[in-house]
Amino acid sequence: MSSPSAAAITRHHTDPTESNAAFLQRHAAPARIGLAGGSALIDRGIRKAQRLITHDVAGSAWSHAFLFGEQRSDGHWWVLESDLDLRHKQIRLGAQENRLAKYSDTAEWPNLAVLDFGLDADASRRVVAAALDLLADATRYSLREIVGTLLALARPTLRERDNLLARENSLYCSAFVQHCYARAGISFVAGLSIKNTTPHDIARTALPHRAHYLLRQSGASA
Repeated sequence: MSSPSAAAITRHHTDPTESNAAFLQRHAAPARIGLAGGSALIDRGIRKAQRLITHDVAGSAWSHAFLFGEQRSDGHWWVLESDLDLRHKQIRLGAQENRLAKYSDTAEWPNLAVLDFGLDADASRRVVAAALDLLADATRYSLREIVGTLLALARPTLRERDNLLARENSLYCSAFVQHCYARAGISFVAGLSIKNTTPHDIARTALPHRAHYLLRQSGASA
């Protein structure tokens, strides 16, 4: 891994009137991390629950994390993620691949960020390959593990231990991202268990990176 600048974190805030689509297209690249703060009930709940680590009553700006995959022959960027997709007749719970356009709705996703850790081509390939392995293995999205993480947020001494409610072949969104980055030897928070990783943990990492933000709602950011 090569850092964007030596031992530094740089943050860039985008004019909130810019469209989600334009922002994401501008910063898309394989293996970069996307953070999203949603307005749906479950997203607001996840953002609020992270107040235990943000020390901000508003909670976190983030409720979801995903990985940028590749720009395909259809001209679209695709993302790899573990998510609850309840919008279609065929319900998907777990590892999945979606067009980046999924995050274009400003009302649904008022907060966005793209994190660039300056990965070289080999590290990027390993991260994306890890995500594709999880997709091929039909890795599930575990609400049970989210409850385990919430318990650990309430008792910080549990955060470095295995998730109390861990299941085999299961990862929620931010644990999915941390699992894939671990393939490239990267841990966002030293000592933190993969299955206790929240979107805000990724946002607040002290590792050198560039962070691009499009923020329209309150909540602690990076």
